[in-house]
Amino acid sequence: MENIVISEAALSDEVVAALIELSGLWEAENSCHGYRKNERSDIDGNRVFLACDGEKIIGYLFGHKEETKETTSIMPAGTPCFEIEEIYVRPEYRSKGIGRKLFSYAESAVCSEVEYVMLSTATKNCRAILHFYIEELGMDFWSARLFKRIQN
Repeated sequence: MENIVISEAALSDEVVAALIELSGLWEAENSCHGYRKNERSDIDGNRVFLACDGEKIIGYLFGHKEETKETTSIMPAGTPCFEIEEIYVRPEYRSKGIGRKLFSYAESAVCSEVEYVMLSTATKNCRAILHFYIEELGMDFWSARLFKRIQN
């Protein structure tokens, strides 16, 4: 793991193509409700952070700065936030701290501009993702949308 480098990247055609390829792998995993492979328009306008093993991109995080539109129980309207749109690590590199490093790097990069880092998740493995975000990254839980299919 000594070769893993985390950095912020410019949105070049090569980087966008790599992110789209990785998002296709993510879609094929079928691990998130409703996830679909990205198109360039999904990535444009975001800040991008990459995890690389040598020349190979093995993970990414992208998101954007925004201000909250309404007052909520956790922050007033107009609060600057960094909204993480996606964080992904190739399966063979998971459980090695790479997602945590991506998150920490992005958090450090945006900390002078925002008051919160926020994200939503639609993973099918809610226990694992809540452990990752709450226990490993120190995020707080705010809300959830739950469902149960009615069997007739």
